[in-house]
This record gives sequence, structure tokens and C-alpha cells, in this order.
Amino acid sequence: MKNIYLLLAAIGTLLPLSQFYQFLAVNGLDIPLFFEQLFANKISSFFAMDVLVSAAVTVSLIVVETKRIGIKNTWICYVGLFLAGVSCGLPLFLFLREKSLEKRAN
Repeated sequence: MKNIYLLLAAIGTLLPLSQFYQFLAVNGLDIPLFFEQLFANKISSFFAMDVLVSAAVTVSLIVVETKRIGIKNTWICYVGLFLAGVSCGLPLFLFLREKSLEKRAN
């Protein structure tokens, strides 16, 4: 599973950022326009709210599991989470979690 999580973290970085970079290329860092488009209609609002809640759940999971298991280098998960999104931060954390659990088992 470790390798699958790492692959998903890479895909979860590349796909969202490919869209964000296109937005930046056309609009620059126009924060009001970003939020206007993010909540432009009911379906985009649905996805935006889903991602925001998923990010909160991911942060909670990282905090709790890091304390419980003693996972190292979880800071990189926060970087991935806030720069690329849940699709990067969560699988990256799951990769580190699996790695930590393997070390504990040996």
C-alpha cells in the first residue's frame, strides 16, 4: 500500500496544480476571482465545501495519529495539503503512517 499512497500523492499533486497554474497564468493571483469562481454555482460550491471539510478531517487525522504512533516528518503533509490539496496531503500522510507502522512492527 505504501507505494500506492506515494503514487496517489504524486497524482494528487499534479492534477489539481495543473488546473491552478492555468488559472494563475490567465488571472494572476486574483483572490476575489478565485473565490468567486470557487463558489460560482451549486456544484462547484458542493465540491469546495467537500474539500474544505476533508482538509479539516485530514488535519485532525494527522494530529491524532502523529501523537499516537509517533510518525516523523508530518510537516511535509501540511505543505502538500495547503499547497496542492487533500489529494496530496492525505495520501502523503498515509504513506508516512504505513512507513511508521512498518518500522514499529520490525
